[in-house]
Amino acid sequence: MLKAAFRVLILATLAALAVAAEARAAELVMMEQPSCPWCARFDAEIAPAYANTPEGQIAPLRRVNIIGTWPADLQGIAPSHFTPTFVLIDNGTEMTRMRGYPGDQFFWFLLDEMLKKLPARAARISN
Repeated sequence: MLKAAFRVLILATLAALAVAAEARAAELVMMEQPSCPWCARFDAEIAPAYANTPEGQIAPLRRVNIIGTWPADLQGIAPSHFTPTFVLIDNGTEMTRMRGYPGDQFFWFLLDEMLKKLPARAARISN
C-alpha cells in the first residue's frame, strides 16, 4: 500500500514539474540599455508587479542589455537598437515583438495581444 502511494506521489510530482517546465518555455525578453528613459519608466510602472501577474507567470521577464554581449541562447533573435524592445519568445523562437514602451495601460493591452500568439497558452490568457 505504501509503495502504491509513493508511486502516485512521484507521478504527481513529475506531472507538476512537466507543467511548470511547459509554463516557463515562454519568456518576454526586454532589450534595454543604460540611460534609456523609457526603460526607466517601465521599471517604475510595470516591473515591480510584472512577475506577480498572470502575464508574468506565462512569460517571465528577462532583461538583456543591448550594449553587452548578446546571449548565446538568443543567437536566433535579432537584436534591436531601439529600447526598450520586448520580444516574446517561445521555446527559443521569436513569436512577436513590441518596440518601445507605450505607457502602463496600453502596455498590458499589447502584451495580451502578444501572448495570444503562444499556441498552448492562448486559451489561458482569455480566461
